[in-house]
Amino acid sequence: MPPIAHTTTGRIQGSLEDDLAVFRGVPYAAPPIDGLRFRAPQPHPGWDGVRDATEFAPISLQEGMDALDALLPSPPQLQGEDCLYLNIWTPGLNAADDDASRPVMLWIHGGAFTLGSGSEPLYSGANLARRGDVVVVTINYRLGALGFLHDPVLGESNFGMRDMIAALCWMQDNIANFGGDPNNVTIFGESAGGAAVACLLVSSEARGLFHRAIGMSTAGDHGILFDGTQPATDQLYAQLGVNQPSAEQLRSLPLADLLAAQAAVEAAAFESLNEMWSVRLPFGPTIDGAFLTEPPLATAARTSAERGIPFLSGNPDEEMKLIRAMMLPEVLSQDDVMSRLAAIPGGADRVYAAYHDARADRGEPSTPDEILDAVASDFLEIMPSLRFADAWARGGAPTFGYTLDWKSPMNDGALGSCHALDIPFAFGTYGDAPDFAGTGPSADALAGTMIDVWTTFARTGNPAIDGLEWPPYDPDNDRQSRAQMMLGPNLRVETAWRATERAVWDGVF
Repeated sequence: MPPIAHTTTGRIQGSLEDDLAVFRGVPYAAPPIDGLRFRAPQPHPGWDGVRDATEFAPISLQEGMDALDALLPSPPQLQGEDCLYLNIWTPGLNAADDDASRPVMLWIHGGAFTLGSGSEPLYSGANLARRGDVVVVTINYRLGALGFLHDPVLGESNFGMRDMIAALCWMQDNIANFGGDPNNVTIFGESAGGAAVACLLVSSEARGLFHRAIGMSTAGDHGILFDGTQPATDQLYAQLGVNQPSAEQLRSLPLADLLAAQAAVEAAAFESLNEMWSVRLPFGPTIDGAFLTEPPLATAARTSAERGIPFLSGNPDEEMKLIRAMMLPEVLSQDDVMSRLAAIPGGADRVYAAYHDARADRGEPSTPDEILDAVASDFLEIMPSLRFADAWARGGAPTFGYTLDWKSPMNDGALGSCHALDIPFAFGTYGDAPDFAGTGPSADALAGTMIDVWTTFARTGNPAIDGLEWPPYDPDNDRQSRAQMMLGPNLRVETAWRATERAVWDGVF
């Protein structure tokens, strides 16, 4: 018999898929359309009878694709302004006598707050739920202008972030009916999803709604505007040909016009890697005095001390190789690289020399291309993630770090250990992307380890598994000697990982 579950808004029927009950397209808030556009999510009015939950629901409106989508194209998904849905994979409804209360893991997808969905094939929760005996939830949330337009005339902001909070509230009310424990909820996300994790960790509105957090390519404050302004708003209005519109005008804008204007703003923000040192996402969380009162990094230590939420944070070793392969694929000379480093804080000559010498000392490639990739990876992704983890550890909450040093075989190995490569291993979906993630016994072993680590952390707040000791960050230790688990062909702990490169950025940002 197909599984049926009760929620506060009505009954839903999912599908039984081997040993899992799966519910797709479950509404967690009212459709944010018409008068609810550019408003915080509202409760769903509910329905009569049994609602079908066997198919994915529409995803948030978006245009274009990110670098990972370009390399790993997936079937197009139906889009709509009515997009506030979640999906559940659970072992908890496959037997009438199963009354277990399992850890719950809520996935927040990445995509620069303008792309992506919770129904991407790489985010299937089946393997994670099955091997880890956990309940996995993936969500859609509003993206781009619809999710992150900032204008005081609206009276509210951070709509996409508040969608995540609405999903967490829905889980508090309902997840027990799916075999999940509402008192053991882990949020985890990558890239923009990792940044969202950092925001939720410090937001007063998210207090008490989750109990552990995993940030994958968190990036802390870097690359996102948290200063209470939103230059993209003025740019969007210029594209739309409107000036100081009212809230009513904004809620009645044709969707096609809004999306086209948003696409133009995004294209201008990402048109050239020459500006990579100052790039900011055009749409994303902002300080509004309610959801966020300070940048996450500024309040991380204090909030960690107050809430004590265990935090697992990490990055692939060569983050920007994915992005640069899509945006700047040609081979660069040292002069090319130096010209691109000219605007970097800290001084181009000093940075280039430090990275060149450190890589050469370790026997790693130190060509101009490799140096640019390493500097960009550190400046834009890895060092900001480490700074946030450092601050969280200083607050006293258990904090654990990882680095993925597994290499992608794609493009003859040119992608290295790139952005998003940890996703298919953490979800166990690497077999669906063999060209990107790799195959074979070593890939099988890494995926098994990462699923075990992620789900063990969700269950206990500590990522250590049998045969893998994992010391936490020591907040009293110098930043250059923190413990970092290296996940890849050779599992190991390093305490001075990239110490020379990390020292380059001290006092820079």
